[in-house]
Amino acid sequence: MTMHKPVELVSYDREWPEAFQRIRARLLALLPQALAIDHVGSTAIPDMTAKSLIDIDIVLPGLEHIEPATQVLLSENYEPRGNRYDDEVWAFLSRDSSPAERVYLCPAGNGTHRNRLAFRDYLIAHPEAAADYAALKRRLAAEFRMDGDRYTAEKREFVDTIVTRALKG
Repeated sequence: MTMHKPVELVSYDREWPEAFQRIRARLLALLPQALAIDHVGSTAIPDMTAKSLIDIDIVLPGLEHIEPATQVLLSENYEPRGNRYDDEVWAFLSRDSSPAERVYLCPAGNGTHRNRLAFRDYLIAHPEAAADYAALKRRLAAEFRMDGDRYTAEKREFVDTIVTRALKG
């Protein structure tokens, strides 16, 4: 039987942006070829309820840069989490830091990266949509406390709707 870590949401922590800047500086030193290192996910949205986990997209010049960057992250004790979305995005987790970090490697022009930025920026610009998202997250975290995959899957329709709005805008 596999033990699942519970979905635990916390109130927004005003130190998350500063933590991201520290992490970004370290990652840029490790991966100077990065074209962008972006704070994505709920911790990037002011006042958003979130898991205490900084999500970071690292945009590399092309697919040929993924494997060397992977080796660098592995040498820094990031756990490989695979290519879960089949969109040329590879995930890594570092539980050694506080807050924890989930880093994604992707090539320039990646659609998942574009959508994450669109979602983040839309919620920052539309507090009412951000409040709706926070309420949805709280409900789903209570309902699927021991099923993080289902918690994430159940947010998909809301996220897709916001991304569509953001990209049309």
